[in-house]
Amino acid sequence: MQEALIISVPMEEAVPKPKIFWNKLAALTTAASNTYKSKPVSHWTLLTLSSISMLVAFPASSLLSRVYYSNGGTSKWIISWVAVAGWPIPLLVLIPTYFFLGLFPTPLTLKLVLSYIGLGFLTAADNLMYAYGYAYLPASTASLLGSTSLIFSAFFGYLLVKNKVNASTINAVVVITCAMAIIALDSDSDRYGYVTKSQYTMGFVWNILGSLLHGLIFALSELVFIKLLGRRSFHVVLEQQVMVSLFGFLFTTIGLLVNNDFQEMAYEAKVFEGGKGSYLSVLIWSVITFQLGILGGTAVVFLASTVLAGVLNSIRVPLTSIAAVLLLHDPMSGFKILSLIITFWGFGSYIYGNYSQSKDSS
Repeated sequence: MQEALIISVPMEEAVPKPKIFWNKLAALTTAASNTYKSKPVSHWTLLTLSSISMLVAFPASSLLSRVYYSNGGTSKWIISWVAVAGWPIPLLVLIPTYFFLGLFPTPLTLKLVLSYIGLGFLTAADNLMYAYGYAYLPASTASLLGSTSLIFSAFFGYLLVKNKVNASTINAVVVITCAMAIIALDSDSDRYGYVTKSQYTMGFVWNILGSLLHGLIFALSELVFIKLLGRRSFHVVLEQQVMVSLFGFLFTTIGLLVNNDFQEMAYEAKVFEGGKGSYLSVLIWSVITFQLGILGGTAVVFLASTVLAGVLNSIRVPLTSIAAVLLLHDPMSGFKILSLIITFWGFGSYIYGNYSQSKDSS
């Protein structure tokens, strides 16, 4: 039998894995360097400060809300009021932009004013719902439940603004919903002794409804920019924040007056743990942190992207939960840790999907 002729063909040498890693690292470093050089130093300075503001102020405001209720505060309207009482803070940033950048205030049309009034009313209602959540839930639990705003932002963004929804977004919605179901089933492990089961359930439900309203507010705010303002500029974003917070402040102040909670402040200051000084410190720092958090988040969206804001928001949730456990001694069961991990996974899925979509669009 004739032997088969075997021809030896030299195979292409495989590139060593370490070399592939270093090549990718070099490409990533070059891309980062080019991105950095494409913007002035002032841009990166503002972005860094805005990111820090978002990561520090939002968890701080959540913890302060819980401290208010733990140390003797009882009013839901007062916490709702301090959330918007800092409306002059973005105004202090807005006014200099008119002078130094030679800009003019956006003309107020009837539709725009009605939009600001409507968003202000929804903001006041949203803050009141979250106040009920922090009154009856640990800060770590309330923070985790607040992550459901991503679900409602995606839903209302698709419904009202026609934002695209991809598989990663749907996966994030399902995963975060499962995480919230775990918390609901494990409610007995983190319920404070002085909080009844019905109050815990009420706090849970109001927190979810607050997240729903938060998602609606986000979509409506984007719709105002698209339909009424017609341009995306940082001073316009500041104008909207000032006006919406101002109307929210007015609506909440009416609620305080009707409920006689201004008189309640004097009584709360007397019985508050730590005295009047501690009471005022909690309220004043709450006013500052609420507005700085919103301002930081708005600036991140403007200076970078909603993807980066989503990344920072995903980091904020575990930061708040860990800080609540360390500083406020919040109960942290195994189920809550599992819920935290699953929530982080959901955020990661959402961020990855939207990053890929933004990359494909560009």
